[in-house]
Amino acid sequence: MSTQRILAAGAYVPADRLEAETVRRALGRFDAPGISQVAVPDPDEDTLTMAVEAGIRALETAPIDTETVERLAFATTTPPMDEEDPTPRLVSMLGLESGLETSVHTASTLAGCRALEAALDRSGTALVVASDVPRGAPDTAIEHAAGAGAVAFVCSDVGGHDETRVAGEGAQVLERSTVTSPYPGTRFRRRGEHDTTGLGITAYDRQAFTETVGEALGALAFDFESRPPDATAIQAPDGKRPYRAASAAGIDSASLEGCVTVHDVGDTGAASALLSLAVALENDAETIVLAGYGSGAVATAMVLENTGVTTSLDVGADDEPLRYEEALRRRGTLSSGEPDGGGAYVSIPTWRRSIPQRHRLEVGVCPDCSGLTFPPEGACDECDSLVTFTLKELSGTGTVEAVTTIEQGGAPPEFVDQQARGGAYRSAIVGFDGPGGETVSIPTQVIGALEIGDRVETRIRRLYDQEGVIRYGCKVAPVSRQ
Repeated sequence: MSTQRILAAGAYVPADRLEAETVRRALGRFDAPGISQVAVPDPDEDTLTMAVEAGIRALETAPIDTETVERLAFATTTPPMDEEDPTPRLVSMLGLESGLETSVHTASTLAGCRALEAALDRSGTALVVASDVPRGAPDTAIEHAAGAGAVAFVCSDVGGHDETRVAGEGAQVLERSTVTSPYPGTRFRRRGEHDTTGLGITAYDRQAFTETVGEALGALAFDFESRPPDATAIQAPDGKRPYRAASAAGIDSASLEGCVTVHDVGDTGAASALLSLAVALENDAETIVLAGYGSGAVATAMVLENTGVTTSLDVGADDEPLRYEEALRRRGTLSSGEPDGGGAYVSIPTWRRSIPQRHRLEVGVCPDCSGLTFPPEGACDECDSLVTFTLKELSGTGTVEAVTTIEQGGAPPEFVDQQARGGAYRSAIVGFDGPGGETVSIPTQVIGALEIGDRVETRIRRLYDQEGVIRYGCKVAPVSRQ
């Protein structure tokens, strides 16, 4: 095996949960065994915004400089667009170098493990991000199990910038195996369709998963009987199949219980097995078994030895669960979309020129008076001089200076769909922290509850769609990252 190691892990799961009992009361049944609740994203969240959250956490905790990242891999079964590479926007949102190599892994829930394998097979430093939000028809087992979440890993074979870092630290793959077996029809999404489906033959689906994953685990030379793993992270389309597959390979179910996420988060698709891996790493498990699965069917299994990985996971739940109708609104079931006529038109060329400001809060520093101007164009806001600005990025933290609530019916047309899904929202003027103790006041939307004087940090979210193109930009939320 290569000398590549996982050095850092970050994860993000939306805090809102829909409980199984809530669905059972609404529909008379809940067809996702072993799941008590599923994570439901905000109306302005998708796989790309969740990937940013996980990626930031992994990069901030990694013992390397962000500038050393040479490759970015993004894995999902539910990209924001059916055809458009999402990685250029992800690179911009994460503030990575524009010349790095990127790749997209999709079309299978195994995509996350495949992306991690590819990163560990090559030298240098890579960021691997898996993010997913599966969807099915409302009355199907796939939809009942569907959760949301993202996970990211920094992988490298080079030393970190932290002089205290111990040589050899990280998680390294000791061995791995792959098994394929033709099982068509277990889980698929037809071309051009939104919902994932399957033939719904329970015994057939269970056999495909248990047999394929069990064989991949059984193909490992590792002796599970004499040396039980400290943690086992297995793909989880529901809360029972991982345990069945582990049992078929002779792995004690106790090694799953400390890191399994499906019970409280739901099926996170391409991020599922890797999200459990991140929890195992946070728990300092030394010997970890990882098994991913994709319908079709194919499974891959790995044994990792962990000697210390830095982690930053945001996977907690809010105290108040969602009502069923709230979850339907979030998913767009009860929304008719943007009204005819649209909102304030911003052409794509104009929008592209403002991407550094929308993604990374890029401001102009006046060479004459050192005043800050946002956006960095025209005359200096401080001295009114027409100058060529020096460009700088703000830290992304600030203080709320003013806040207001946009009630139902009061949203600009481009935000009507967001309001239909999430209800009234708040907008604020935020004094963002700048160099030398200066601040720059910028209007922005608010995530969560905020008051004047609260400290906030930026989050990348969907703003609106126009001409079929998703527009992303910064919003603010209470400070949570350390």
